[in-house]
Amino acid sequence: MKPETPVSGVGLGLRRALMGPLSPTLDSPESAPFDFMEVAPENWIPMGGRLAKEFRAFTERFPFVTHGLSLSLGGPEPLDFELLKAVKGFLKEHNIRRYTEHLSYCSDHGHLYDLMPIPFTEEAVHYVADRVRQVQDFLEQPIGIEHVSYYAAPGSEMSEIDFVNAVLEEADCQLLLDVNNAYVNSINHGYDPREFISALPGERICYLHIAGHFDEAEDLKVDTHGSAVIDPVWQLLEHAYQEFGVLPTLLERDFNFPGNDVLFGELGQIRQYQHQPYSATRKLG
Repeated sequence: MKPETPVSGVGLGLRRALMGPLSPTLDSPESAPFDFMEVAPENWIPMGGRLAKEFRAFTERFPFVTHGLSLSLGGPEPLDFELLKAVKGFLKEHNIRRYTEHLSYCSDHGHLYDLMPIPFTEEAVHYVADRVRQVQDFLEQPIGIEHVSYYAAPGSEMSEIDFVNAVLEEADCQLLLDVNNAYVNSINHGYDPREFISALPGERICYLHIAGHFDEAEDLKVDTHGSAVIDPVWQLLEHAYQEFGVLPTLLERDFNFPGNDVLFGELGQIRQYQHQPYSATRKLG
């Protein structure tokens, strides 16, 4: 079964610092180097005045997806339905194609200002899957969850891949596959990222992320989204395409923004990979 993808082609995360540099694409969106865009809804709710008008100019011309930051799916606090109400309105107002969130938590009697790893346990699978189902019921649409980069795994009773797959199955939701996270985690925790990607349920993938990271040490990589994508991550992207076929892929860049020539060059690399033939080893299709 082919995955249900809400968008297609090459995507770019829209940050406020990029709105000016990217404004020329509004004049001819059909020739832009990206096909869709992504934002974190919390960074744009509420919004009014000139900023709202500038943002609307992008959402009127490009398909959008959203990637949430603060729902805290694995947190001990009750789900924030006020936030979800605002998100639901935002999705409708801007015709957003898909809402995704992190398979993590970021609150415990207050905001932790970081994405913390959920213990890989059977109890956590049931807890998180139930919360994901509640979110999907409230939004009246499927959501995608992203496996996060993590630097410790306290209290774990199962592997990361078994945990992720169990949540996806029990919640019956989609997957946002982050290729860079798979690479970073593989170095930090000593596993084969190709095997991790191959073991994911490709039919659940809604789209992919690719990004750069920081080399803290040879055996410690930090997910930053502040530098260029490196060759091993590009190779993992190619591996994902070989496994599942070409899927929509979005470039994340959160700071240290290069000029459009460099940024568009990375988008062009994604498109080059997407134009390669992968039919000989596809699992889906």
